[in-house]
Amino acid sequence: MSPVKGIVQIFKLTFIYKRTTFIVILSNLLFVIFNLLSLILFIPFLKIIFAKPVESEEVVTVVKPVWEARENILNYFGDYFEFLQNEFVITNGKEGALYFVCISVLIAFFLKNLFRYSAVYHQSFLRMAVVRDLRKKLFNRAMHLPLSFYSEEKKGNLLTRLTADLNEVEIAVVSTLELVFREPLAIAVNLTILFYLSVELTTFSLILLPISALVISRIRKSLKRTSQKGQEQMSDLVSNIEESLGGIRVIKAFTAEKIAVDRFSNKNKHHQNLITRTFRKKDLASPLNEVFGAGVLIAIVWWGGKLVLADEGGMSGEQFIAFIVIFSQFLRPISSISSALTYLKKAEVSLERVNEIIDLTDPIKDTENPVQKTALDSEISFNKVGFSYDEEPILKDISFKLEKGKTVALVGESGSGKSTLSDLIPRFHDVTQGEILIDNVNIRALLKKDLRKLISVVTQESILFNDSVRNNISFGIPDATEEEIINAAKVANAHEFITQLENGYDTIIGDRGNKLSGGQKQRVSIARAVLSEAPIMILDEATSALDTESEKLVQDALENLMQNRTSLIIAHRLSTIRHADLILVLKNGEVVERGNHSELIAAKGYYKSLCDIQQVI
Repeated sequence: MSPVKGIVQIFKLTFIYKRTTFIVILSNLLFVIFNLLSLILFIPFLKIIFAKPVESEEVVTVVKPVWEARENILNYFGDYFEFLQNEFVITNGKEGALYFVCISVLIAFFLKNLFRYSAVYHQSFLRMAVVRDLRKKLFNRAMHLPLSFYSEEKKGNLLTRLTADLNEVEIAVVSTLELVFREPLAIAVNLTILFYLSVELTTFSLILLPISALVISRIRKSLKRTSQKGQEQMSDLVSNIEESLGGIRVIKAFTAEKIAVDRFSNKNKHHQNLITRTFRKKDLASPLNEVFGAGVLIAIVWWGGKLVLADEGGMSGEQFIAFIVIFSQFLRPISSISSALTYLKKAEVSLERVNEIIDLTDPIKDTENPVQKTALDSEISFNKVGFSYDEEPILKDISFKLEKGKTVALVGESGSGKSTLSDLIPRFHDVTQGEILIDNVNIRALLKKDLRKLISVVTQESILFNDSVRNNISFGIPDATEEEIINAAKVANAHEFITQLENGYDTIIGDRGNKLSGGQKQRVSIARAVLSEAPIMILDEATSALDTESEKLVQDALENLMQNRTSLIIAHRLSTIRHADLILVLKNGEVVERGNHSELIAAKGYYKSLCDIQQVI
């Protein structure tokens, strides 16, 4: 991404809030004007201090300037202010004129800082509003990406983009507004005044400035490369933290705390080294600017001092001092532009990483003319369905029918394609061959949200949220009544243990529901599925991770759940699917056997060998 493209994107995000952005720009412009005015007003102060005593017989004549015959507006205002000053000296004496100048400078400083604070005040909203909008857009995109994205992408990488990368963009929002709307104006105004005071001295000073710019630009290019490595390393670091915290039980069980800490320490040390280099390069720009600026300033003092001492160039002593003061302020916006470009370089990297996610498109798209469907009337049909991932076939030529109110079970070794097959029904993936029909309607003809409302999923790992039991059961159905929630919990054999919790249905169950046992978490998940009243149930090894007692309670809850519903069961424990209407045996992505339990046992094939291993009769 080029700096111009980065600035344009930030502008688009910023100018959503036109009124606030306009106030920031206007406040910055007025700050520049009054900042310069507060310095220019010192010229009459210097004139009063350094003026030669007027002879008593000397008559001071004061002529009010008129606009005609003036070369430019600066000449006019300069002469007009001198006229007011002379009038004030005649009327009130030098002390009165000095008082007038001091009050004028104080007012200018007050207005300068008032508008400076106004800009900062409104920028504080603007910077966070832009980041909030970007974060919302990024999170929204993350929620709508296919499951295949999360099988490849580290969660820590996404978390880093949502946090650290957006923090860089936040800084760039302020820097960009100042870079475009404040600093160029400050440079233009200061440069105009400097040329007004002395063309020769200003030209001399401008010859020296490009040296500083050349050195700083080299640093910025190096900074971008280092910053990009730092952000990538931050992603690895956050991923490591997320994995370690998520696997804390395993780490403790295998007394691997030292291994986990050492692995984290290595990544943390690497990240520290990269970020230290980034900070050092970023912070080098400012002192280098100051050193080069001081060198230029000293050269100007030497050259300009010679002109004043030799009485050449038409500059008085007070004008020369004013030139030095204004030139020192002229360096400030140049330094600020350098810093802003430095921040923008870092933000470029972050914007690129954020845009990588925002610009991703979900390959599973809705059709333009969807079919409306709110119920399952007859059956779900798989017709010669195949699915490949990265050109590697996962499922091959799968055909079967799941009739309304019936149960189909999928069995087979790990990696045989059971979960992938079940994910095809709600279109978590799209088939690459064949078709899936619901009541003879291709599921691609339905809106994804309509299709998924027909389906409820209970997975092997209970996915619960750090919220109350009530909100977990009613997740996705926020308008569910108290009676409906309780009835769903009763069907799932969960009501009894829920009422014994500290706050009943209002008990917060912790991160991923870890305050509950495995069986309790699974029954809350089943209650959520019951409440959805979806006609199609997908049960993905819902009892495989439970102890015998919990399995019995959960199995009873599942049988309650499957009543009057059409169910697809992925079974690890074959004892739980003996009563299925149809059992499909998968091996290497193909259906190698099909039939009910008795038929498959009688066939004495692969299914029977699996039953023998589990001692299922």
